[in-house]
Amino acid sequence: MSLDYPIASRTLDNGLRVLVSPDHTVPTVTVNIWVGVGSRHERPGRTGLAHLFEHLMFQGSANVGEGEHFSLLMEQGGTLNATTWFDRTNYFETVPTGALELALWLEADRQGRLLDAVTQANLDNQRDVVMEEKRQRYDNQPYGTAIADLGSLVFPEGHPYHHPTIGSMQDLDAATLADVHAFYQRHYTPGNTVLTLVGDIGAEEGLDLVEQHLGLLSAPTPQPQRPVPQLDPLEDAPRLSRAEDVPNDRLYLGFRLPVAHTPELLACAVALDAIGGLATSRLYRRLVRTEEVATTVSGASLGLIDGASLGFLGIDIADGADHVEVEEIVGAELERFAAEGPTVVELESSLADTERSWLEALAGHQERADLISHYALLHDDPQHINTYLDNVRAVTAEQVQEAAAAWLVPRARATVAFTMAADQTTDQTTDPTEEGVA
Repeated sequence: MSLDYPIASRTLDNGLRVLVSPDHTVPTVTVNIWVGVGSRHERPGRTGLAHLFEHLMFQGSANVGEGEHFSLLMEQGGTLNATTWFDRTNYFETVPTGALELALWLEADRQGRLLDAVTQANLDNQRDVVMEEKRQRYDNQPYGTAIADLGSLVFPEGHPYHHPTIGSMQDLDAATLADVHAFYQRHYTPGNTVLTLVGDIGAEEGLDLVEQHLGLLSAPTPQPQRPVPQLDPLEDAPRLSRAEDVPNDRLYLGFRLPVAHTPELLACAVALDAIGGLATSRLYRRLVRTEEVATTVSGASLGLIDGASLGFLGIDIADGADHVEVEEIVGAELERFAAEGPTVVELESSLADTERSWLEALAGHQERADLISHYALLHDDPQHINTYLDNVRAVTAEQVQEAAAAWLVPRARATVAFTMAADQTTDQTTDPTEEGVA
């Protein structure tokens, strides 16, 4: 049986798509905004600007002082934040129902009138903040570069996902105030934005309030960035080795997968659950419980829209175990799964875990609003929250086996190996037949 969360929608004259899902269980409303700009929209030599704007959007606008977006909403009991990813940037706040109009007024000011506050001094300050964030989260964090490393191997040079979302610090340092203003004007437009309300508000009332506060904003809708063609699976198993001051050896195995919102990616996600994503998975049972050569195993797929998605396995190597031998075991299990496919129990386990996590997410206003915005912006499918579990239930063992045989075999992996060697410099090695891998 499909879920039936109510979702009302309206597209304003300026192109802003508005969605409202009433839920009167608690007297709060979540405002969730997805803007169609992420690191994949950045130009060569100007990476990092999408993430930079996540910071600049809290530093004041035409009628709001520096830091006031936070302080005004927190004084009303609200919470707020923002994130940047490959395909989008999102801004979100949850406020008491009585503070909703304040939240919408603040959003209107920064979504449409930010550049008054983006001065050279403000740019320099937030550029320094981003550089410090990179040092803390990437450079000085154990395994902090793992996802960026996988992206550099899985996606070829020049691909929109090849560089990390935080961007290049050299590019960021070279960005001028004119570059930053142009980036905002190009991407932060109503026609490139979805705004979702979930919570203690009626459908028509919510739609009308958004139109009242954001309906007068106007700017040309940017030309959509044409997606690159679907990439084939990896070949020749590129790899990168890092000898660093880490708590234990760890392997990351990355896979190039089909694009998001397709049956093929869903089948790959189920396969990754069965192989390494669950406590009942094949790798967890063999590596952790039986042979005790690993302490944890995880697996996940990240659905992306521009030519490929990313799947990965993460394996913490137990003390005394050889990470090379562990990787060989993983390869053998991948081959076996591709040949056999999932068992009935593995399919049921994946479905049960997916249902649990999906229903938990939808139970809260914040995550429900985020999922509605996600599928509305990237796939024009806001009702996906109600139909997703039906799609999962329809996945067959044959589809999962076919997907694994095509996308999740040893030759189609990229490996990032972290080893404990604090006194050694980073060593990067790649297969010499793999061109364009840094």
